[in-house]
Amino acid sequence: MAGPGWMARVAQTLRGRHAGAAAAPLDARLQAHAAKLCSAADAVAQIRHGEHVFVGTACATPRALVQALEARSPTPGDVELVHFLTDHAVPHDARGQAMTAFRHRCFFVGSDMRAAVRQGLAEYVPMSIARVPQLIANGRIRVDVALIQVSMPDAFGYVSLGVSVDIAPAAVAKARLVIAEVNPAMPCTMGRSMLHVDAIDWLVPVATPMIEYQHEALPGAVVEQIARYIGGIIEDGSTLQIGLGRVTNEALKFLADRHDLGIHSDVITDAIIPLLERGILNGRRKTDQRGQIVTSFAMGSRRLYDLIDRNPLFSFQPIEEVCRPSVIAAQHRMVSVTQAFAIDLTGQVCADQLDGAYYSGLAAQAEFLRGASRSPGGKPIICLPATDADGTGSRIRVQLRPGEGATIARSDVHYVVTEYGIAYLFGKSMRERAIALIEVAHPRLRPELFEQAQALGLLPAGQRLKNLRAYPLQDEETVVLGGGRQVLLRPSTASDAAGIRELFHSLSDQDVYTRFFRKLRALSDADVQRLCNLNFETEAGFVAATGPREDPQIVAQGCYFVDPSTNLAETAFIVSPAWQGCGLGKALQAHMVRDAMRRQVLGFVAEIMSSNDAMIRLAKGGRANVSVEQMGSTVRVTSLF
Repeated sequence: MAGPGWMARVAQTLRGRHAGAAAAPLDARLQAHAAKLCSAADAVAQIRHGEHVFVGTACATPRALVQALEARSPTPGDVELVHFLTDHAVPHDARGQAMTAFRHRCFFVGSDMRAAVRQGLAEYVPMSIARVPQLIANGRIRVDVALIQVSMPDAFGYVSLGVSVDIAPAAVAKARLVIAEVNPAMPCTMGRSMLHVDAIDWLVPVATPMIEYQHEALPGAVVEQIARYIGGIIEDGSTLQIGLGRVTNEALKFLADRHDLGIHSDVITDAIIPLLERGILNGRRKTDQRGQIVTSFAMGSRRLYDLIDRNPLFSFQPIEEVCRPSVIAAQHRMVSVTQAFAIDLTGQVCADQLDGAYYSGLAAQAEFLRGASRSPGGKPIICLPATDADGTGSRIRVQLRPGEGATIARSDVHYVVTEYGIAYLFGKSMRERAIALIEVAHPRLRPELFEQAQALGLLPAGQRLKNLRAYPLQDEETVVLGGGRQVLLRPSTASDAAGIRELFHSLSDQDVYTRFFRKLRALSDADVQRLCNLNFETEAGFVAATGPREDPQIVAQGCYFVDPSTNLAETAFIVSPAWQGCGLGKALQAHMVRDAMRRQVLGFVAEIMSSNDAMIRLAKGGRANVSVEQMGSTVRVTSLF
């Protein structure tokens, strides 16, 4: 289809290839497939009326082919473009309005598609991208033509799908016509990304730099704090899904002290490079494809592309293989992080609509969240800012608003992280969910949420809201006790109510009496709230917990209440019988003393049964400035700091 001399012009253009390509002359490699060489305009001229055209993904968007199709005259009728995430697949005017001549069917509403969706030129399909290949194969999603971008062919006639494998193999397998931009700047990726030239009808040489991706702005304080919380709960040996979210990528910065992390992710970005350079990202504890970084597409800088070029450390696979539920669930400590736009107090999550407009998409969130929930030690995490962009409204809502679809069912939600803390919802009642989510909402907006929850019957009328601060992650402390047992000392939250009840029922009758000075068979709601729902101004509470964060066992509890007239604080402790005698009470009291001193409390006061020698010694704390006052059957121990 090309005129005389066209091949020579192609060869001349491609002699200015990217420096990272192989040393063989590029024109020679293309000349071996001269019968398939074609210009973009001539190639897209073969697209028929009424056909459905797949467009390659993200940084492999075949821009030259799309532009040639948009410029085709006359425009072919009833052509639909089908795609996932794209870059410059839709032309825009100076006002940002979409100017495409075709209908679009998209599975992700990125910046390239928002105007088109808003203008009615594109339809958003809310489904997991991991399910798309199956629907292409059975014809439910029709693909007649595939427009893709590939690397230069090798000596055996193979090209690589490069930075975007994802759904391209399914589209190529189904299409009657496959047109590929062949780009010397495209890295050759390892794994299941290879495609023989025989599967391609036309090769369109291009000599353009790869599309590069970076977040538009530096992360602010809110993003950084959310990322810090997420980083804090990722353990050594975890396998990570990266995603494109700014928070997820920022969280990797807080993993510099971890060991043996792995990657099994739909997408990778530049954020993995520092961890690779430090040897942290080695995949040694991965269950599947140990030691390899498994992904389906990459979005990043030239630095990332050079790193993955012909590098067997990276395994690029079709999206349905990467997102296979059994593979994700089998990974060691699989961590998946999804960014959301809103969540209601029952745990329903909206992740693809912002202020009523379609924004982003489902991608592979469902597969990774469910897979991580079934992974041994896995952590499925939803994260979002506590407030809208202007800071006035809460993104934690009593109910999702009209125009906010429930993208993720409340039954699939585990961790929820905002800049004010971490809530865990899985297996929790509606009341427990509401309490946990209100505690990570913006403090200024918590009272209104609390009242709305009570009005809907999510919370009992007698419950009160007291904690109006962000969860202080810096106040957590892991201590090793006698016998090598380890516990986490942390501030108590209202969500600790069930755990404190369990601790109470582990006590003997004598322990109950010496702690509460009365015989009790159960703790009332008011009793429990007094131990864990505290304002952390004139009162503070702490627990010692073992086990995973999502299912902790509370083995000790301590609290203090400040008397404003004396600036002394009355203290009380509960320690599980199984944990007495190993130094836990001493460690918990030392933790509380440090907290009280930061609040400029002068000292602790404890009223203790005269027969309770161990608790009297604990209250004295080994300090010199201690007074003991006999009060009948009890003693009052005052210990000044």
